[in-house]
Amino acid sequence: MNEESRTNIGTPVPDTSDPEQLREQVEATRDELGRTVEALAAKADVKAQAKEKTAAAKEQASEKAALVADQIREKAEQATRLVKDKTPDPVLEATAQAAAQVRETASRAGQYAADKAPDPLVENAGRAASFARANRTPLLAGGALLAAFLLVRRGRGRR
Repeated sequence: MNEESRTNIGTPVPDTSDPEQLREQVEATRDELGRTVEALAAKADVKAQAKEKTAAAKEQASEKAALVADQIREKAEQATRLVKDKTPDPVLEATAQAAAQVRETASRAGQYAADKAPDPLVENAGRAASFARANRTPLLAGGALLAAFLLVRRGRGRR
């Protein structure tokens, strides 16, 4: 490689010897060099790249989890509707009666436990009861499914 080819790498040298044009050329070259150095520094900053990739992965996982949770909720609602549609009316009535009996018995047991239990235990039980009230529909649907399953199983066992 000769000396001339080494000097012609990069920005072309202006043909004129006008100092103003030379200054503009030097300034443009400095700007270009600054951008190049910044780009190389960004590529060399492994820690920042890792943080960016981690943040992107977290966001993607969060979106995926939300999507899966929605799908699960939808499938559970479909299953509940299907069971309610396919369950005979006498079974639904028996389930409703059983649920009422369970509520009554639980109420009596809760009152008895509240009278006899120490305060920290009563507080924990209150939190559990609040959770059950907040999630009443899924719990009742699960109870109905369990009762229907047990009744069907019991009916098949007698045949």
